[in-house]
Amino acid sequence: MSQQESRMSAPACVSEFVRYDVDAGVARITLDRPDRRNAIDVPMRAALLAAVQAATADPAVRAVVLTGAGGHFCSGGDVSTMRGASMSAEQGRDRMAPIGACARALLEMPKPVIAAVDGIAFGGGFGLCLCADLVLATPAARFCLSFMRIGLVPDFAAAFTLPRLVGLQRARQLIYTAAEIDGRQALEYGLVSELVDAGRLAPRAAEVATAMAGMPATAFALTKQALLRSSSSELAAMVEMEMTSQGVAFNTGYHQQAVERLLEKKPPLYSFPAPTA
Repeated sequence: MSQQESRMSAPACVSEFVRYDVDAGVARITLDRPDRRNAIDVPMRAALLAAVQAATADPAVRAVVLTGAGGHFCSGGDVSTMRGASMSAEQGRDRMAPIGACARALLEMPKPVIAAVDGIAFGGGFGLCLCADLVLATPAARFCLSFMRIGLVPDFAAAFTLPRLVGLQRARQLIYTAAEIDGRQALEYGLVSELVDAGRLAPRAAEVATAMAGMPATAFALTKQALLRSSSSELAAMVEMEMTSQGVAFNTGYHQQAVERLLEKKPPLYSFPAPTA
């Protein structure tokens, strides 16, 4: 896709602080407010949601990369906008609506989402990267659910995603203590999929996203949906969903072509790129 086509794909309400680019089937959503460590203010919430919705709706987009500019992923909500804020509970809930909608849109997006994390991923920034299917991070990346420090509760669906990734007890520990962990600890906890040196983070994220853009779209979407429901569904419901999904996948052209290649001992249509040392 040309640069002109990429620009034309950008949603109209994306702001100067949220960049949206599409190239070769991969949408790159960049939080671009480096002077504030990419802290998300109220207008950025709407812009981020618009970018995620655009990536979901665009059939030319087959994978998404979330990242931040200036050496940091995202420091969470812009605390400077909270000083002296006076609002009703209803107004506060409305203020959070784009955050909740964005988390749901990412978790339910029928396309692979990769977060590339360097520097700080605090508060909502941590919650945002937990909405990704895979998280690539540098060893120096720092993660913290810092909400208790300022008397708030986790957002970006972190109370949903975190226990599913690390278990309830560790989730309690990370939330209640607001403990900071680095990339290596995050990998050990299962929050990060792969550690990458800072200089390799962007190209590795692009490599992974490009490979995942070639995944069988129907099979991926059905599998992601099943995994999302797995922790809250009964066994019978999951088995029924599995049977129905497999019936759909059996009838895709991708499956038929992949089987033919396997039987003919040809390279597979999809293979995940191995990490480089």
